[in-house]
Amino acid sequence: MKQRNLSELTDQELLQEAKKIKSISITNAVFIGFLIGIVFYSIMKNSLGFFTLIPLFFAYRLINKSKYDNQELENLLKERNLK
Repeated sequence: MKQRNLSELTDQELLQEAKKIKSISITNAVFIGFLIGIVFYSIMKNSLGFFTLIPLFFAYRLINKSKYDNQELENLLKERNLK
């Protein structure tokens, strides 16, 4: 499946994409919080070790993962007066 540019999407598709990004970001925030909790527990229990770095790596990957630039999506929604 090809990824289309945001400017090529219709108004309805843009609104759906905004909802999708919002729900994905909430889910990622919960999961990142869970992983950070594992890191804190691991540090308190065993000190800094290899198994502490694994959840940190996954949290880093989730933070940097983004399908589109959120700022670009917000600007396009404002430009089209959609939100």
